[in-house]
Amino acid sequence: MSDVPEAGSEAFPDVGPGSDVELAEAPDAGSKPRNTDSKTVLVGMLSSAQNAILPTAAITFGTAGTGLLVAIPIAALIVAVGTFFSYINWKRLTYTIGEADIRVESGVLSRSARSVPYERIQDVSLEQKLIPRLFGLVAVKFETGAGGGEDLSLTYLAEETGEELRRLVRERRDSQDVAAVQSTGAAAGAAASIDSSDKAAPLFTMGPKRLFTFGLFEFSLAVFAVLAGLAQYADSFFGFEFWEVDVWRGLMTDYAPDIGAFDRTAQILGVILSLIGLFLVGSFTGMVRVFAREWGFLLERTARGFRRRRGLFTKTDVVMPIHRVQGIKIGTRLIRYRFGWHSLSFVSLAQDMGASSHVVAPFAKLDEIAPIAEAAGFTLPDEETDWRRASEKFLFDSAVRDALFFLVPAMLGGLAASIYAPEWTYFVVGALTVLAGVSAMLNVLAWRYQRHALDASQIVSARGVLSPRSQIATRLKLHSVEILQGPIARLRGYATVHLGQAGGTFAVPGVPLERAREVRRKVLKTIVATDFSQLETA
Repeated sequence: MSDVPEAGSEAFPDVGPGSDVELAEAPDAGSKPRNTDSKTVLVGMLSSAQNAILPTAAITFGTAGTGLLVAIPIAALIVAVGTFFSYINWKRLTYTIGEADIRVESGVLSRSARSVPYERIQDVSLEQKLIPRLFGLVAVKFETGAGGGEDLSLTYLAEETGEELRRLVRERRDSQDVAAVQSTGAAAGAAASIDSSDKAAPLFTMGPKRLFTFGLFEFSLAVFAVLAGLAQYADSFFGFEFWEVDVWRGLMTDYAPDIGAFDRTAQILGVILSLIGLFLVGSFTGMVRVFAREWGFLLERTARGFRRRRGLFTKTDVVMPIHRVQGIKIGTRLIRYRFGWHSLSFVSLAQDMGASSHVVAPFAKLDEIAPIAEAAGFTLPDEETDWRRASEKFLFDSAVRDALFFLVPAMLGGLAASIYAPEWTYFVVGALTVLAGVSAMLNVLAWRYQRHALDASQIVSARGVLSPRSQIATRLKLHSVEILQGPIARLRGYATVHLGQAGGTFAVPGVPLERAREVRRKVLKTIVATDFSQLETA
């Protein structure tokens, strides 16, 4: 059995029988504790140099360049200290691959040892940031879903060693799954799921054209936060009072003495140009973020599940076993929804860059999402779906609640206006009243879009008016069903149905009480009728 990636991955080359990689360097079972790659120290040195840039620039600009003699020694000290600690951490970090688990020991003054059995590992992913990539290194991350985060991380290993380690861990995890199932006398299904080949079939890709379109919808003003931080050093850098209005007025008068005749026109033109500049800068920033994060996006269906690769500066290679996908989420945003663009995420125990779900199609049409969902064992709703809307009482109560959120301050503001009568108070009262009306109207419209459906294999929840989103879960993989009612819900006869889902949350609010009990009964019937010892994973 092997888990060899497809050829053509520049960041993560193929490893396995017949390849040019020396497997003698790969960790073996029962081997002695090993250190990570020694080039990790060089990565730490360059990272320290990177961290020294901002303090050096701050000291230099803050003293109009005269502090350069102080800044350079400080930068050198930062690099030296960072390199020293990088070496110590590398020397004291060891890992051991055993027959049943992987063990990582770390710490300088106080040592810690963490061991994770193979059967508990949900995912093994490879990540390459820019600096490690210069040295051909990868970070190997082991995720178990315990606490919703990664449990172990090895930074850094050589690319071929990291790929071989991932293959080895997967083989041992899958072999333990087979052994566990064989003990129940139902090994055929599990053995069939472990294929000796791992041929990949592309499911979804994003080229430069798609990324450019995606970037147009990812408007971001993050660059202005950086510019605002640098602006405090503008006076020292330019040599005059940069933020003094009189200085700029004087410059404008000197270079354009007749500008006073065009004050109103200049103001209007300045506002227009400012808005255009804001849009261009925000669009460019969003474009850069999209290209950096999603460059080379490729989702493949392999014999073991799904493999996703992406990233320009930080490359990631993640494999998600299909039987560990607990559900899917389909989302969109206000503007992109009008153009038919959505995103698809898999809910699992492992995390994706801190998020609780793996993004497998960040910018796609529904007809592109449907085959991916089908490959994961889910069916998107269609015209024949038996939708059940939320309780009308729930929508009415929600509309009143949200309206009161604005009406109460409006009434208090009106009371204040009648006593003190400041002019701006009337404007605030009017604005809050309008917002209360808009909020109530949106809640009324939401009745049509807040709904759920239950079929023989899955449950679907959809909600949202301006940017609808939906969630689908397999009934077989749900752990529990809870009916929750607050005081108002008990009085009005509706409830929120909470479904226990590994790696995520699934709640259907505003369900009529009788329907909520029906959902609970049918889902529990599916759960209790299944002998989980007969499944590939429980």
